[in-house]
Amino acid sequence: MSTAMDDPDVLAEKKDINENMLGGKKVKIIFVLGGPGSGKGTQCSNIVEHFGFIHLSAGELLRAEINSGSENGTMIDTIIKEGKIVPSEITIKLLQEAIIKGGNDKYIIDGFPRNEENRAVFESVINISPEFVLFFDCSEEEMERRLLGRNQGRSDDNIETIRKRFKVFVESSLPVIEYYESKGMVKKIDATKPAPEVFEDDGKRMKFTNGIT
Repeated sequence: MSTAMDDPDVLAEKKDINENMLGGKKVKIIFVLGGPGSGKGTQCSNIVEHFGFIHLSAGELLRAEINSGSENGTMIDTIIKEGKIVPSEITIKLLQEAIIKGGNDKYIIDGFPRNEENRAVFESVINISPEFVLFFDCSEEEMERRLLGRNQGRSDDNIETIRKRFKVFVESSLPVIEYYESKGMVKKIDATKPAPEVFEDDGKRMKFTNGIT
């Protein structure tokens, strides 16, 4: 069954975009979105192992900056503890540097874009659109249970901050998913299932996507 991604005009536009981004480096990018605790990180690791992508986590890049002890990192830490979204230019710069340094032409970006501004600025600055978006759909009850049950020593894994993060996701990230869904670019995954079943679902969506695997 053909999709918007098979349209010659769309493909030609993507080819032109790829040729002009990141100083000529040609890459394919998949955005991976889902609420906190939806299992994005686990499934991204599976995708890397089976499909040869490099996994970039916006959250991990931001936490690495925090751990560096820089002034920028201190500011990011305060924003995250308040349950807010880090300014687009900061996150995009970290992603851009990681893509330029990466030795691959296929990237999955986990937890980004978090809002419509993120999306618009990324596509403008990096000058590329994703091939598609993987959306890990999971109930808030299940995500809360998972987050409270994990022990990673993260300052944002407490009930008050978790619920702030849920609220931010619904208000800011769902519109991004709706935007890409209107373009036929979203592949929804039922993330409430056990991890192996989620990856089976995930893998099927990857295999049936032209030109990715």
